[in-house]
Amino acid sequence: MSAGHASTRHRLEYGTVTGVAWIIRWLPWAVVHHAGRTLGFLFYAFDRAHRRVAVGNLERAFPARSSAECRYIARRVFQHFGAMLFELLKFSHLSPERMLERVEFEGADRARQAHQAGRGVFLLTAHFGCWETHGLVHALHLGPIGVMARALDNPYLNAMLEGVRQKTGNKVIYRRGGIRRTLRALEAGQAVAILIDQHIHGPDAINVDFFNRPAATTTALAALTARTGALVLPVFAIPIGPGRYRMIYEHAVPGPVDGSPVAIRDFTQRCTDVLEMYVRRYPDLWLWMHRRWRDAPNGAEAPVKGMFPEASPDVDQEPQVQD
Repeated sequence: MSAGHASTRHRLEYGTVTGVAWIIRWLPWAVVHHAGRTLGFLFYAFDRAHRRVAVGNLERAFPARSSAECRYIARRVFQHFGAMLFELLKFSHLSPERMLERVEFEGADRARQAHQAGRGVFLLTAHFGCWETHGLVHALHLGPIGVMARALDNPYLNAMLEGVRQKTGNKVIYRRGGIRRTLRALEAGQAVAILIDQHIHGPDAINVDFFNRPAATTTALAALTARTGALVLPVFAIPIGPGRYRMIYEHAVPGPVDGSPVAIRDFTQRCTDVLEMYVRRYPDLWLWMHRRWRDAPNGAEAPVKGMFPEASPDVDQEPQVQD
C-alpha cells in the first residue's frame, strides 16, 4: 500500500475511533458494555478467518469439549474484547477518583512487599481480561509503572493509545532503547509490565509448553530477571460487571537460578504455566483469535491479517504523525 493510501486509511481509522470514543463517554456503563459485546458478536459473525483461528485453537486446547462448546466460548471471547474496547474508551475519561471507585484489588500487599524488597518488580501479564485498565489503576493505587509495548502501525491511533496508557503517570517503553529504559525504571523503584503470551520470531524466542503445545515465547523477561534479580508478579484484571474490575496480584514466580539456557527456559515455562492456569479458569477472557501456536502439521498455517490496528514486529519506536 502506498504511503498516501496508508495515511488516508490511518486518518479514517483514527477519526472513527475518536468519534466512537466521544459518544461512548456520555453513555451509561450498561449501554457501553452491551454495545461493545454487540460489536464483538458482529466480528464473530462476519470475520470468518479469525473465528476459524479461535475455534481451532480452542478445540486443540480443550480436546474434551465439543465443537459446539468451543464455538460458544469463541463467541464470548469476541464479545469480551468488544466490551473491553468500549469500556476502556469510557474508563480512560474518568477522574482518578472515579476510576478507583470501580475497581477492587486482591493481593496488592504482595506488590507492596515486592517493592519493599528493593530489587525491582516486573508485572507479568497477558492479552487477558482488561490488562490496559490494570495499568491505569495500578498507577493510582500502587504507583506509576513502565509499560513495555510495540507501537501500532497507525501513528494517530498509537498516539491516542499512548495517551491513554500514560494518563495516570505511566510511561510506555518501546523496543528501541527498551532495555536501558527498563533498567532505569527498575532502579527508580517503578514496576515494569510485560506481556509474554504472543508468538515471536528470532533468536530471543524459546519454545515452552502452553496447553500441551510448543509455543514460541520471548525470553526477555527471563533474561532481565536473571540480570537484575527483580521479582516477577503475575497480574490479572478480571471484569466483574459493566465497567467494574478485580485486579489480582499473584505470588511471585521464583526467578531463574542463573542466566543459563536451561534456567531461562524453566523460568519462562513457570511464567507460562501461571498464564495457562488463568486462561483455563477464564477461557473467554484470552485472545484465542491470535495464532499463538505455529506447529500445524504439513507446514505453517495460512497467515491471518490482524483484527485490530497492527503492531509490526519491526517497529521499535513510536511512529511519527505526519501533518
